Amino acid sequence: MKRRIDVLVLSDLHLGTYGCRARELNAYLRSVKPRRVILNGDIIDIWQFKKRYFPKSHMQVVKRLLKLAGKVPVHYITGNHDEALRRYSPSHLGNLHLVDRLELTLDGKRHWFFHGDLFDATMTHARWLARLGGWSYDLLIRINTVVNWTLVRLGRPRMSLSRKVKNSVKRAVKFISDFELTAAEVAIHEGFDRVVCGHIHQPGMRTIATDRGRVEYLNSGDWIEHLSALEYYDGAWHLYLHERDALRTAPDAQPLREAAQA
Repeated sequence: MKRRIDVLVLSDLHLGTYGCRARELNAYLRSVKPRRVILNGDIIDIWQFKKRYFPKSHMQVVKRLLKLAGKVPVHYITGNHDEALRRYSPSHLGNLHLVDRLELTLDGKRHWFFHGDLFDATMTHARWLARLGGWSYDLLIRINTVVNWTLVRLGRPRMSLSRKVKNSVKRAVKFISDFELTAAEVAIHEGFDRVVCGHIHQPGMRTIATDRGRVEYLNSGDWIEHLSALEYYDGAWHLYLHERDALRTAPDAQPLREAAQA
């Protein structure tokens, strides 16, 4: 039986790249029945897109999302890897809404959804460097795929090379921390209770306090490394991690009120 959730947030699927875990994503989408879907950027990777590579499993994800759009509101928020769509934003086709950002009020709380690339200095001032970084990341993921293929056949657990690199490089750790703080500060200034981002491929939920106030920061992560999503039900946000939660029979992810952090 499908789990009913009020709002589903997905980001950084990067469909059309070798790193996208489309099979796992299809399995997840078959398991839920959302009343609203928010696609928070980098859904189709136009930067890395190649005509010769768009597997059947990737197309199945697209079909499932379009099928959902035939039944419930689906908000496609543009990101940096699908920024080519921004020239058409905002636009609406039935239940499918293409926007650059989204504001919603859920149970009296003001929510601000956006991808987050505007807070990335390389995106703003050195786009060529950001594209080079995207190509390098994709190459690392392809190498990681081969490594994990070998590990699985040896009966050993998968590993994430990119996660190890990010966790070991101080500048990468600082970038994530600065990104989260910047998003929180802007959201507090604009009077929002919660801010929901993607972009940095780091799922999490936590309260960030500054001298001007506090805000609940959420990030839906990605479907390359973390295989994560945000789900809203029973009046609270829950962080879904596929490798942890795929076999569950009832919704039991940690709610935001417990300040879960991936």
